[in-house]
Amino acid sequence: MLITRSIPELRQALSAYHRPAFVPTMGNLHEGHLSLVRQAKPLGDVTVVSIFVNRLQFLPHEDFDSYPRTWEADCDKLRATGCDIVFAPRESDMYPEPQTFKVQPDPRLADILEGQFRPGFFTGVCTVVMKLFLAVFFGQREGVAVFGQKDYQQLMVIRQMVRQFALPIQVHAGQTCRAEDGLALSSRNHYLGPAERAEAQALAQALRQLAERWCAARTAGALDAAALEQQAMDALRARGWQPDYLTVRRRCDLQPATAADAPGTLVALGAARLGSTRLIDNLEF
Repeated sequence: MLITRSIPELRQALSAYHRPAFVPTMGNLHEGHLSLVRQAKPLGDVTVVSIFVNRLQFLPHEDFDSYPRTWEADCDKLRATGCDIVFAPRESDMYPEPQTFKVQPDPRLADILEGQFRPGFFTGVCTVVMKLFLAVFFGQREGVAVFGQKDYQQLMVIRQMVRQFALPIQVHAGQTCRAEDGLALSSRNHYLGPAERAEAQALAQALRQLAERWCAARTAGALDAAALEQQAMDALRARGWQPDYLTVRRRCDLQPATAADAPGTLVALGAARLGSTRLIDNLEF
C-alpha cells in the first residue's frame, strides 16, 4: 500500500491507471468505511482512500480539534482491506492559501435538514470533495467515487455537484453498516459512554416507527405528517435526547413528503444529540 502526501505525488502514482475507485474519509476508520473500500475495489483498476479532517466543514463550536485521529490503526485496517493508495495530505497541502474560492451547493438541497442546523456545512463538504476529485481524477477519462448512504443528504449533494459540473465520475452509494442492535456505525459513536451506547439504537428505532406510522396514516387517509414528526421527536426527547429533526422526505429532492408520495419513494431522516454526541441516521421506505 502506497502512502502519498501531496497532490503531485498522488497524481504521479495514479498516472499508470485508467479508472480510480475513490473513497474519501476523515479517518478514524471503522467497519462502515472498510465496507466502502471493499465495494470500491471491483469498480476500478486502483483503489484510493483519502484521510483528511476537513476544517471547512466544521462550525466554530464543533469538534474539529478533538475529532479522533487514529493514523496507525487506519493504515493497518486499509492494508488488510486491500487498499492500493492512501492520500493523507497535510492541511497545507489541501489549503496552501486561504480557500476563498468555494463550491456553493444549491440551497434548496443544501440549506435544509443538516444545512439548517449546520450552516455552511455542505459548502465545506463540496469544496473539499471537489479538490479531492481534482487530485484523484485529474487526467483520467473516468472514475468511481464511493460515499456511504448513512450521510444521505451529503450523498445527494455530491451527486448533484458531479452532474452539474459534468465530472466524469460515477458516484456509488455504499449501504449503511449497522451494529447488531441497529445503530449505524459512525466515527462519532466513539464519544458515547456505555449507557449512551446502549440507548443510541433508539434513533434507528424511532425512524422505523415514524415510517410505519406514516404509511399507516396515509393508507387510512388520515395523514398529518407534521403531527407524526412531532410525536417522534417528543418520544425521543422523553428518553433524554435532543432531536434536531425526524422527518419523512421524498428521496428525489428531500422535500417534505405528502399523501401523493407513495412508499418506495421516501426516506425518513433524523438527527439528534445524545449527551454531547450528535448522531444522524436514515431509512428508505
